[in-house]
Amino acid sequence: MAKGRERGTTPVRRNSSNTAKSSKAKSSNARNSTTRSSTANPTKRKPGGSKPHSAHGRATHGNRATHSNRAKRQAGNIGGDQVEGRQSVRELLLAGKREVREIFLVAGQDTAPILNDIIDLADEAKIPIRQVSRSRFETISRTEAPQGVVALAAPLRPVSLEDLVAGSKKTTANSAIANSSSTNSEAKPFIVVVDSVVDPHNLGALMRSAESAGVTGFVFSRHRSPKISPTVTKVAAGAVEHLSIAQANGIAGALRDFTKMGIWNVGLDSAADTPIWKMNLADEPLALVLGSEGKGLSRLVRESCDLLVTIPLSGVIASLNVSAAGAIACFEVKRQREY
Repeated sequence: MAKGRERGTTPVRRNSSNTAKSSKAKSSNARNSTTRSSTANPTKRKPGGSKPHSAHGRATHGNRATHSNRAKRQAGNIGGDQVEGRQSVRELLLAGKREVREIFLVAGQDTAPILNDIIDLADEAKIPIRQVSRSRFETISRTEAPQGVVALAAPLRPVSLEDLVAGSKKTTANSAIANSSSTNSEAKPFIVVVDSVVDPHNLGALMRSAESAGVTGFVFSRHRSPKISPTVTKVAAGAVEHLSIAQANGIAGALRDFTKMGIWNVGLDSAADTPIWKMNLADEPLALVLGSEGKGLSRLVRESCDLLVTIPLSGVIASLNVSAAGAIACFEVKRQREY
């Protein structure tokens, strides 16, 4: 178990002049990053180098256009086009942020207030409702317990990291003004970043906890995390409709971008020295970084964090599920900000 560091431990604030170094020096640092020690100080590293050139040499205009169009299609669709479960479908309709093409209900199922809400909301929005047999419904649904409701909708669209931060500032400012328990209306983004969380149940549970704790943005890797599948939307219970979501080509690079935007990156790491309740950054613009289910934070991501914190454990089991740890961390940030 990690030892607790004395209260008041805070990493040194980043020096903005570091970003003025030349592209050549930055690229050199990026190439030599594999020689850095994995036990480096958690204080922020210098921002990384410039965008690398293609390793495939010169391409034709047609090939470049094809690759560009494919990249745009992939970047513009993060899933979420099939929503299952009563709470998730109701939140989809209440949010009204994307087109819903049709809703399938199991014919003859017992009535419930939430089902009546779904039918009323769909009728109001003129969305077709199709009642089908249970056997037909089972060929449509893709989760274990869809609760007799499936909605087909336009896919979720990701936002850029810049828009994520800008939207987070606006959201937190409005929330602070409306919340009587808050005395400070200053915008303080609260973003959750997941590093290679691949289990859809964990991803959905994290989104649900994050949204409930007031998180304004969610970031995951384009290549090392699942898309927003029906399982994710079901477990998230509608949270995907209220979170701004961004994809990053690399989490370490996204954290460097956050550094330039004035966001502090705090990594949750079981080997860290500082307990999360002794963290002194909760009142700052914050990105909470969570690692994968098995390996935790990768080395480059760990080195890109300003501070590493841990959740001290008292039992025999050596670790928490990432969704449980994420829920504790999100609500601890909320507690420190509001009380």
